[in-house]
Amino acid sequence: MTIPYRTQRVLKRILGVLAVIAVVLAVAGACWFVWLQRYVVYTADGKVKLDFDLPPIGEGQLAVPPDQQDIPIRLDQNDEMAGGSTELMQLAGYYVELSDLQDIDTVKSQIQALPSETAVMVDVKGIKGDFYYSSSVDSKRNSGINTQAMDELIDYLQRSGRYAIARIPALRDWNYGLNHVPDGVHHSSGGYLYMDDDGCYWLNPGSQGTLSYLTQIIMELRSLGFDEVVLDDFCFPETTSIMVNGDKAQLLTRAASVLLSACATDRFAVSFVKTADFTMPTGRTRMYVEGMDAIQAGDFAPNSGVADTAINLVFLTELHDTRFDVYSVMRPLSGAH
Repeated sequence: MTIPYRTQRVLKRILGVLAVIAVVLAVAGACWFVWLQRYVVYTADGKVKLDFDLPPIGEGQLAVPPDQQDIPIRLDQNDEMAGGSTELMQLAGYYVELSDLQDIDTVKSQIQALPSETAVMVDVKGIKGDFYYSSSVDSKRNSGINTQAMDELIDYLQRSGRYAIARIPALRDWNYGLNHVPDGVHHSSGGYLYMDDDGCYWLNPGSQGTLSYLTQIIMELRSLGFDEVVLDDFCFPETTSIMVNGDKAQLLTRAASVLLSACATDRFAVSFVKTADFTMPTGRTRMYVEGMDAIQAGDFAPNSGVADTAINLVFLTELHDTRFDVYSVMRPLSGAH
């Protein structure tokens, strides 16, 4: 069948018009599809729906570099990328006692006046179990210390970059002993807890509950930015009126090792005020000794058993005898000059 020429021309025109319409529709469909993208919502069950109530997308803005600012960056204790030496250094500094904390603003001013390399040790907990700072371990606050001011002092020590040390009475805690009788040191004449002349209960270092409690405190202090914690009263009370299941020295030795292993890092030390006969653990730790004069210190140091008497042995003294300066030494902040 032959199609007339005139009919062929009409068909070509119709096909051309249809092709143009098809292209226009394709372009319009693509534009419509792109426009719909802003209203596409993916539901939690994996389905897709259109939500035309979504707000329209605003105009973009040209990105510009931010103003130069000094932004403090806090590195985690375990961060291998943290700068500075991870080795323990010889200490020369001052300690802040409970009596000083009655006027924390003055304490802060005194610390600010010290050279930046001066180490600072702060009492952060009392023998009654009261925390001087805002602790999440326990809410007991009967010390009369301004907790908010103490928090600000701790924050300043962290931001200033000083070597900051927290000191706590490890095994003297009236509040914890009262509420956790099985973890306490018991009187030899019965099942009740032994109470010392200050009206304070003592905790048993052989108790898992005691070690867990101390670990919580130490880890919290580490998270606040302290570089070291010093465990004072790390001993049994000096009396024959207590019951102890096991050898005292061995119980203290094991407790010290457990706490150091659980809490110390390559940037955080767990140290002990040494008043009892126990073996110091090996690791990032120091032995603190108080109540010695310079001659006694010279006799004690060679037999102390620490790795380095200039670094791992710290004398707490009010004396300004320069013979202490060959060791690490901390003196009362009230005597700083």
